[in-house]
Amino acid sequence: MAHGDYLKQTGKPKKGKKTFLRMVSYVAADRKLLFVIGFLIIISIISSLLGSYMIRPIINDYILPGDFTGLINILLILLVIYLAGVAAVWIQYRLLNVVGQRTVTRMRSDLFRKMERLPIKYFDTHQHGDLMSRYTNDIDRISDALTDSLSDMLSSALMLIGIFTLMLYISPILTLVTLVTVPLMFLSARMIVKRSRKYFKAQQDSLGVINGYIEEMISGQKVVKVFGHEQKVEADFDVLNQDLKGKAQNAQFFSGLMMPVMQNLNTLNYVIITIVGALLAIFRGFDVGGLAAFLQYSRQFGRPINELASLYNSIQAAIAGAERIFDIIDEEPESADNPEAVELTHVRGDVRMKDVYFGYKPEKVILKGISFHVKAGCKIALVGATGAGKTTILNMLPRFFDIQSGEISIDDHSIQMIKRENLRESMAIVLQDTHLFTGTVRENIRFGRLDATDEQVIQAAKLTSAHSFIKRLPKGYDTVLENDGASLSQGQRQLLNIARAAIADPPILLLDEATSNIDTRSEILIQKGLDQLMEGRTSLIIAHRLSTVKNAHLILVMDQGRIIESGNHQELLEMKGKYYSLYKEQFQ
Repeated sequence: MAHGDYLKQTGKPKKGKKTFLRMVSYVAADRKLLFVIGFLIIISIISSLLGSYMIRPIINDYILPGDFTGLINILLILLVIYLAGVAAVWIQYRLLNVVGQRTVTRMRSDLFRKMERLPIKYFDTHQHGDLMSRYTNDIDRISDALTDSLSDMLSSALMLIGIFTLMLYISPILTLVTLVTVPLMFLSARMIVKRSRKYFKAQQDSLGVINGYIEEMISGQKVVKVFGHEQKVEADFDVLNQDLKGKAQNAQFFSGLMMPVMQNLNTLNYVIITIVGALLAIFRGFDVGGLAAFLQYSRQFGRPINELASLYNSIQAAIAGAERIFDIIDEEPESADNPEAVELTHVRGDVRMKDVYFGYKPEKVILKGISFHVKAGCKIALVGATGAGKTTILNMLPRFFDIQSGEISIDDHSIQMIKRENLRESMAIVLQDTHLFTGTVRENIRFGRLDATDEQVIQAAKLTSAHSFIKRLPKGYDTVLENDGASLSQGQRQLLNIARAAIADPPILLLDEATSNIDTRSEILIQKGLDQLMEGRTSLIIAHRLSTVKNAHLILVMDQGRIIESGNHQELLEMKGKYYSLYKEQFQ
C-alpha cells in the first residue's frame, strides 16, 4: 500500500465520552475490589488532609506555647496517621494492578473472540499490522490508564473536595480568594483539551498504520530485495514515520501545556492567598496556625488540579486506543444462521450452483450466471485466465461470502439453510499459499481435527505421501515448526497442508492451485497425495496446469465470470475452443 493511502486512514475521535464510559464498564466487573480500592483511597485522602490540618494545632497549641512533651506526642500521632496513609496507598496500587490486568485481559479476549467471528472480507480490507497494533499499543495504553490514571483521577477529585471543605472551614474569606483563579484553570484546561483530543486519536491511528507498513515490509523482504527497492520503502517509511512524529509532537505539546499552565496559575493563587492571609492575621486577628494550614491546603488544592491535568495525556491515549478496539468489537460479525437452518448428517457431497451472481462490490459483478452440477464423489476442475472468477466460486461454497442472487445447494439443501459451522465441517480447503502454525508437525496436521489420535495423524500423513519426509525430520512428528514452517521446502509445507485436510476426512474437497508453486518432482509426489485424498470425495479443483485435471469428470472453462465451455478433457479438445487453445499453449 502506498504511503498516501496509509495517511488517509487517520482521523478525529468521534465518541470520546461514550468510549470512556464503556471502558469504565469493563473495570466495573471487579466491583468488589473497586469498593476496597475506594475505601483505601478515602483512608489515604483522610490521612493526607488530617496530617495537613494538624499543622494548625501543632503551631497554636504546642509550638507557640512551648509545650515540648505535647509536641512529641502529637508528632507521634501524626506519624501514625501518615503511616496509615502510606499503607493504604501501597495496598491500593497492588489491587489496582490486579484490576487493571483483569480488565485488559477481558478486553483482549473480547477483541480476539470478535475477530474470530468477523467475515473474511474484513481481513481482506484491513492491514494486519494495524490489527496487531490494537492488541499491543492500544491495549498497553488502556492498561496504563487503568492501573494508574483512573484511580489517580478519583483520588484527585476526592482530595479536591476534601481540601475545599477544610479550606472553607478554616477561612471562608481566603477560600473565596482561592476560587478567583479556579475558573482560569478550568478555562485553560478546556481550551487545551479541545485542541489536543484529536491529536491523540490521530497518533494512535498513525501508530497502527506504521505497524501495518512494517508488517508488510517484513513479510515482503524477499520481494523488496530482489527488485532493489530498499531506498523506496525506506523513503515511504520516512514519510509515515514523520507523520507519526508530527502527530505525536502535537499530542504531547498540547497535553504538556497543561502542567506548566496549571502550576503557574497555582503559584499566582498561592501568592495572592499569602498576601491576603497576612493582612487578615495583622488586622483581623487570624491565627498563625490557621494561616499555615490554609497555605498548606492552598498548595494541595492546586496539586489535584495539576494531577488531573497531567493525567489527561494518559486518559486521552487510552480513550483513543479503546475507541480503535471498540471499533472492531462493534463490527458486524458473519450473518447469523437462518432460524430454520438445518444440520446435515451423512453429507454425500452433491454440489449444485444455479444462476449465481456475485461481486465483492455490488457495482462490480464477478460471477455472472454461474450454473453447474457436481455429483457426489466426482471431480470437477475450473480452468481459465487469472481473474475469471475461479477462486470466487470456491469462496462461495463455505460461505466466506454470500451470493447476491441464485442458489448454491449441497445434497439438495440450500447452503443458506445449512448451519454455517456444519457446512464448513463438510469441507476442507488446500490453498496455493500454505500456512503452518507455530507448533509441532503433529499439532499442525491435527489442526484439521483436534480430537484425532496420534495414529490417525500418522495415517493421514501416509495417505498424502507426507510420512516419509516427516520421519526424516530431526524429531519426526514432534519437530517444532516456526515462522510458517520456514525450515521446510515449499513442497513439504504443501504436503502438511494436504495431510491436515485429509485428517478432517471431509466429503467435499476444495483445491485452489495446490501445486502451482511446486517443482515438477514435488508436484508428482503432491499429486499422488491429492489423488489419494480425492478418492471417493467430491472435489473442486482450480488449476492452471491442465495436466493435473485431465482425469476430472467435468472441466469448466471460465472467462470474465462466465462458464464458456464444459465437458471432460477429450470433449473439450474436440471442441477446439478456449480449452484447446490453453492446452496447446502449455504443451507445444
